[in-house]
Amino acid sequence: DGVLRSFESSQKRLRRERIDILLAHDLGAVTHGEAHPRHLRDFLNGGYGAMRELKAAGAVSAIGLGVNEWQIAEEVLGHADLDVVMLAGRYTLLEQTALDSFLPLCERRGVRVIAAGPFNSGILSGGDAYDYAPAPDAVRRRAAALAKVCAAHGAPLAAAALQFPLAHPAVATVVAGMASADEARANVGLMDYAIPAALWADLKAGGLLRADAPTP
Repeated sequence: DGVLRSFESSQKRLRRERIDILLAHDLGAVTHGEAHPRHLRDFLNGGYGAMRELKAAGAVSAIGLGVNEWQIAEEVLGHADLDVVMLAGRYTLLEQTALDSFLPLCERRGVRVIAAGPFNSGILSGGDAYDYAPAPDAVRRRAAALAKVCAAHGAPLAAAALQFPLAHPAVATVVAGMASADEARANVGLMDYAIPAALWADLKAGGLLRADAPTP
């Protein structure tokens, strides 16, 4: 019932009868701590079934998760079929642990990934936040090192951050937070920025990017 109420509320706000993608948000052990098993059980035994029914009825085209932890998406895929996962901040220039098992699993299963939060809350686009909080010193140092390599090639760090996730075959699109038309236009420019292949090679050579990470 909760999923259906939420879906109907979204329909009203969007003024649409049919929704392209329906995501269940914010499952995960980091997000919920000791309550995680209960939330996961509730989703698998209730919410997931309701989402499948909406898809079968043609009310939505695709169903999936919107999460900050790739581990929970991988766990859910052990019990359910998903079309898409929106993964926020976990496949970026700062972090590529999703390469270990999650992204290969998505490739095998045909699950499309929306790489959200490519700027890691702003630290990769000139800000000082990381994961919705002030960035720790170690993260600041790593971001500065990334920026230095980008600057040596005449490229903005934000352009590299925005373009990097798209190189992985499981990633369908990148979603960055934008608060104005100016920011939207700026991001279009960053996405179109021509980044030399040598930049990616230097990031890998310097240990700032995993050697097995696909690059544009």
